Amino acid sequence: MPEYDDETAQSVDEQSSVATADNDESVEAAEPQESAEPQDAVEATAAPAPAVEDDEDFDPVQELRQKLRYAPGDWYVVHSYAGYENKVKTNLETRITSLDMEDFIFQVEVPTREEVEVKGGKRVQVNNKVFPGYILVRMDLTPESYSCVRNTPGVTGFVGATDRVDRPAPLSLDEVLKWLAPAVEQEEKKAKPEVKVLDFEVGDSVTVTDGAFASLPASISEINADQQKLKVLVSIFGRETPVELNFNQVAKI
Repeated sequence: MPEYDDETAQSVDEQSSVATADNDESVEAAEPQESAEPQDAVEATAAPAPAVEDDEDFDPVQELRQKLRYAPGDWYVVHSYAGYENKVKTNLETRITSLDMEDFIFQVEVPTREEVEVKGGKRVQVNNKVFPGYILVRMDLTPESYSCVRNTPGVTGFVGATDRVDRPAPLSLDEVLKWLAPAVEQEEKKAKPEVKVLDFEVGDSVTVTDGAFASLPASISEINADQQKLKVLVSIFGRETPVELNFNQVAKI
């Protein structure tokens, strides 16, 4: 039973190209088996086409779960220097190609999610790492693939409890979903932007909740439902000043 330690990784890394070439020579293409079943029988027993799923019932996380369930390899967590995750991802993908490890290492991800942060008094959308300093790798764990990942510049090691000496344990399907689902859910929201139901009328009193006039009372003077915008009158130094805001920048009193 092979051991997976740094000494093994170093020695295997030097021989990975030769080992991969030997493996390629030992693989023989399987001959396709011709079907003797008559064409009429095939047509008679063909299953009806599945009904198209309603877009409203589409669940991107469940679709991701299905893809992950049948994807080759297991997911492992790799530790890297915080702030250098994308650089390490690029380094690893380069090594996968140069060492001909595409048949063993299938996918490298730096999971992110969109969050709202306040910068300079303004709310902005930013992409933050789900777990800073960590990278996900989908791979078949062999001494060669272990070496390819472990010896990548910026990688400090595999993470997780071991099921035998020095062998990292893969993530469960539910654990992988926790890492990758936020980005998938965000993409679905972008594809179907939420439209706020019109709940305002001219003359309504509101409170500004965002921007330079946050917390000030105002009254609605105009409504643009198509653009989801309002024109409100804010009292500044005793004078009513018109200000244009989005629906989500005010709250009814």
